[in-house]
This record gives sequence, structure tokens and C-alpha cells, in this order.
Amino acid sequence: MSIKNTLLKFQSIIALLVMCIVLTIMSDKFLTPENGWNIMRQISVNVCISVGMTLVILTRGIDLSVGSILAFSGAVAAGLLKYGVAMPSLNIYVGFTVLGALLAGLAVGGGLGLFNGWMITRFKVPPFVATLAMLTIARGATMLWTGGFPITGLGEDFAFIGTGWFLGIPMPVWITAIVVAIAVVVTKKTKFGRYVYAIGGNESAARLSGLNISKIKVWVYALAGILAAVGGIILTSRLDSAQPNAGFSYELDSIAAVVIGGTSLSGGRGSIMGTVQGALIIGVLNSGLVLLNVSPFWQQIIKGFVILVAVIMDRVNHPNED
Repeated sequence: MSIKNTLLKFQSIIALLVMCIVLTIMSDKFLTPENGWNIMRQISVNVCISVGMTLVILTRGIDLSVGSILAFSGAVAAGLLKYGVAMPSLNIYVGFTVLGALLAGLAVGGGLGLFNGWMITRFKVPPFVATLAMLTIARGATMLWTGGFPITGLGEDFAFIGTGWFLGIPMPVWITAIVVAIAVVVTKKTKFGRYVYAIGGNESAARLSGLNISKIKVWVYALAGILAAVGGIILTSRLDSAQPNAGFSYELDSIAAVVIGGTSLSGGRGSIMGTVQGALIIGVLNSGLVLLNVSPFWQQIIKGFVILVAVIMDRVNHPNED
């Protein structure tokens, strides 16, 4: 393998190491266990969303609704846990355990993702348009569900998901590690994973080979919705509050993690571990800028340029991709 190919293969890791070295020199608070765990906790939500986004982008799609799905799924889980479902006219009240509320939140995320996939495959709506519409729908549904006010006081058992520790490691990190491990196995060791890459690489050839393109895409968007719901539950638990405006601009962070991690926006090329590296780069960058007291406005500008550079490098390194 040539030096150029080696650098291309490990460019995300090299960039991450260089960034860590520079920030360690510039701030004595960066390379500490406390800051390390803080970064890992903060990126856990983005990693969960980004894993789903990776699957979508591998099929040459895009999902702009993950931030809103995150908010609605978290709000549904919180609302059911705290208030249950009451039907006074029928004298019925249904309470929810933590597990029941979690399953309901995941079902909402999966259902909204499934709807995205159905609109894209059944009615041939471009993914950008379909998921942009869902972004608005889910955000409006969150406002209706919460009444525009946070849902708080969700209890210690629910809070453990986002703030607890197990074997010396934060629970969000455990959850994220499980999500990543399952996604790696699915993409590398299963037929479904191979089909996802095949669709992104050449959809026409995949269709001629007998693949059910529509079914696979629907499942990909459903999985993206479920993983957005996982992120929403972690965030809601960590804050002990379902915020109506939760997840705002999270879709941009997830796309950034996927692109920085080396997944091609043209589909068919990329990896889950690359996305994890991209999320780490964003997390380290955010942490370093905060420790260096950089203005939040400048942080947005810097992050935007980092994304732009990642896309340019991808196009330069793979000029023949559509």
C-alpha cells in the first residue's frame, strides 16, 4: 500500500490525533479523565443518530428529520412515563413503566422513519424533500405533545439511562457501544448490509440482480428513525427533561460526522467506524473550542469549514464518483 493510500485510509484518525495534541498543548484541562468522559457522553447522542444516517447515505439518501424525530420520540417517552394515557370519558387510565415508555419512544421513531421510507419509495418523493417535510411534521407534533413546555421530573430509574455509571463507564457510552457493535456486524456480516452497499454503489445493477430496492430502503429509514429515538431517549434522560426544541440542528451534526468519517455522499462507500471517528472529531473540536473560550458563533463557523473541507477532500480523492 502506497503512502498516499495509507494516509487516505487513516486520515480521520490522523486528524483526530493531531487535534488532540494541539488542544493538549493549548489547554491543560483537555487531556483529563473528566474531560474525556464528558466528550464521550456528549457525542453518544450524535453517534447513535449518525449510525442511522450512515446507512441512509450509503444508499444515496439523506435524512433531515432525525433531529425532530429525536425530539418527538423523547417527548413521547417522557410524557407516557410521567402522565400515562388517560381517557376520563371511559374512566380509563393506562400507566407506563420505564420499559414501556422506552419501547413506545422507539416505536414512534421507527414509525416516523418507516413513513419517510414509504414516501420515498412508494411516491418517489426525493429523500431531501420527504425528510424535510418530516422535520416540520415531527417538530410540530413535539410542540403539540408537550404544549410548548418541558416535561420534567422523570424519576431516578429513567435518569440512570443518561446519567448513570456501570463498571466505571457512563451508561450513554455503553448504549452507544452496543449500537455501534450491532451496526458494524449488520453492515459487514449480513446480507442486508451488503445490499445497502450494493444499492448505493449502483442501484440499477442491484435491481437487475433481483434486490427489492424499495423494501431495503424502507428498512434503512426505519432504522434511522429508531436510532434517532435512541438518541432522544439518552438526551431526555440526561437532562431529566423532554424539551420541545430538543434536537435542533442535530441532523447537521450527524451528516457532518458521516462525511468527516469518510462516507461518500454519492453512496456505496463508507463505514460505521469511520462515522464514529467523525463524531469523535466533532466532539473533540467542540470541547477544545469551549475550553479555549471561543465564541459559540465562531464555533459554528469553524465547524462549517471543517465539514466543507471534508467534502472537498472526498471529491478530490474520488473525482469519478457521481
